[in-house]
Amino acid sequence: MSRAELPVILTIGGSDSAGMAGIQMDLRVIRALGGHGASAITAVTAQHSGEVLALNPVAPDVLHQQLAACRALPLKAVKIGLLASPAQVGVCADFLRASGLRAVLDPVLASSSGTPFADPHTLAAIRAELLPLCALVTPNRLEVAPLTGISIDNDSDAEIAGGLLAARGAGAVVIKGGHGDGPWSRDFFHRQHRRFWLASPRRNTVDSRGTGCAFATAAAAALAHGCGLDDAVVIAKMVINQGLRQGSGWPDQPGPAAVSHFPDSADDLPVLLDNGCDSPAQRAFPGCGPAALGLYPVVDRSHWLETLLPCGVSTIQLRIKDLAGGALRAEIARGIALARASNARLFVNDHWQLAIELGAYGVHLGQEDIGGADLDAIHRAGLRLGISTHCHHEVARAHRYRPSYLACGPIYPTTSKQMPWQPQGIARLSYWRRVLDDYPLVAIGGIDGGRIAEVAATGVDGVAMISALTGAADPAAAARGFITAIRDVAIRDTIQKTMIRGGNLWP
Repeated sequence: MSRAELPVILTIGGSDSAGMAGIQMDLRVIRALGGHGASAITAVTAQHSGEVLALNPVAPDVLHQQLAACRALPLKAVKIGLLASPAQVGVCADFLRASGLRAVLDPVLASSSGTPFADPHTLAAIRAELLPLCALVTPNRLEVAPLTGISIDNDSDAEIAGGLLAARGAGAVVIKGGHGDGPWSRDFFHRQHRRFWLASPRRNTVDSRGTGCAFATAAAAALAHGCGLDDAVVIAKMVINQGLRQGSGWPDQPGPAAVSHFPDSADDLPVLLDNGCDSPAQRAFPGCGPAALGLYPVVDRSHWLETLLPCGVSTIQLRIKDLAGGALRAEIARGIALARASNARLFVNDHWQLAIELGAYGVHLGQEDIGGADLDAIHRAGLRLGISTHCHHEVARAHRYRPSYLACGPIYPTTSKQMPWQPQGIARLSYWRRVLDDYPLVAIGGIDGGRIAEVAATGVDGVAMISALTGAADPAAAARGFITAIRDVAIRDTIQKTMIRGGNLWP
C-alpha cells in the first residue's frame, strides 16, 4: 500500500511516558492496521505500570492549535481518549461538528492503576457534549457506572446501560467485558435495532496494558478503511485478542498488548451471539470428509444433477426459490436420490425441514435464514451445515455455530443475485483463507472459466458456480473443464510445496 493510500486516523488523548497506552499505543495500532496516525495531545502523563505520578493537561488553546493543524490532513476517522477538562471536551466537540468526521470515543476516566483522570465536571461535559457526536463509544464495565449510573453486575445490566448510552445520543456502544470474570470475555454491542455479544476465551496474561486504547483505535482504523460499525467492532475484538495472545513478553513487569498487524488468525476470531443468554461453546457440525468440495454447482432444479454429477461433480447445492408444497418436496426428494446414487454431497438451500425429513446430506443457510432455522434439529439429524458470509461480523456469527463449511462472496460482481456487498476480490479471499484455516472455505460469486484458476490458487476447498455452468452452451463440457482447471491448480501447488521441502527450506 502506497503512502497516498494509507487512511489517516487522528487520535486525541494523553501521552503515556511508559509507552504502553494512550497516544503511543494508538499510533502503534494505527500503523499495524495499515493507517497513518496523526495526533493531538491532551495531557502529558508521568506513569508506569504501577502508578500515575503526574497528569499535566495541555491548555485548551494548545489542543485547538493541534486540531487545526491536523485539519490540513485527509482525515478519515477520529479516536478520542483521555480528556482532562470540560474546556478540552468543548474543543473536541467543536472540532467534530466542524469536520463531520466519524469519531470513536474511549472514555478514559481512570488509569489501570486506579488514578482518576476525569472530574465530575469533565464527565458531565462528555455526557452532554461529546456522546451525541460520536459514532461509537467504548466504555469498559467500570466506566459505565460514571456515565450511566448503572453498575454492571450481569448481562442484563450491560444491555440496559448500552441502551441508555445510545438513548443519550451515541451512534453505537460497545461495553467491553475485559473487567468481567468467567472463562469468556464478552463485549456487548448496541446500535439502534442491532444488538449482539462478542465472546472470546479469556486470556490470563499480565501483558494487558493499553487494551482499552487499542480497541477504540482499531475500531476507528476499521471505519477509516471503509468498514461498517458491526465489522469495525469485530475487527477491534480480533486486534485485542491478537495483542493479548502475542503479549510483550517482559520478564519482570506487566507489559502492553502486542498488536503487530491486521488480524488474520483463527485464534483471534470471536464468536458473535445474537442473544446474551446463548452459550459461546457449540458442538461442531459433522465434516464433509477428506475429499475437497471441488467444483460446487448451485442449481435450481434436480435435473441439473443428471447433467453434472456424471462429469465428476461431487458437491452440489439445490437452491429452489420458486416452488412450494408438493412440487418443492418432489424436487428435493429427486435431487437427494440422484446425489445418493452418485455418492455425491447434496446441500439443500434454506428448506431445512424437508432436508431433515428426506435425508439430505446437508443444509446451506444464508445469514438471514439462520435465525429462523432450528440448528439443533439439523445437528441432531446428523446433517452437514454450510453458511454464507460476506464480512467480519457475519463470519463471527457463523463461527459460533461451527458449521461444516463457510462460503465467502461475492468474489466478483455477479448478476445471478443482487448483492449489497462490494466484491471481495482475490486479495480478500486469500485473507479469509488465512483467517478461516479451521474450515473448508467455498468461494462464490461471479466466477467463470477465466477466473477459476486464480480463485483455486488461493487454497479454497470449493468453487461455487451458477451461471457459468447453467448458462453454458454445453454445461457438461464446461463442468469437466472447470474440474480439470481446479485439479491442475491443486497439482501445481502440491509440486511447488514438494520442491520447497526438497530444498531443505522446511524443518
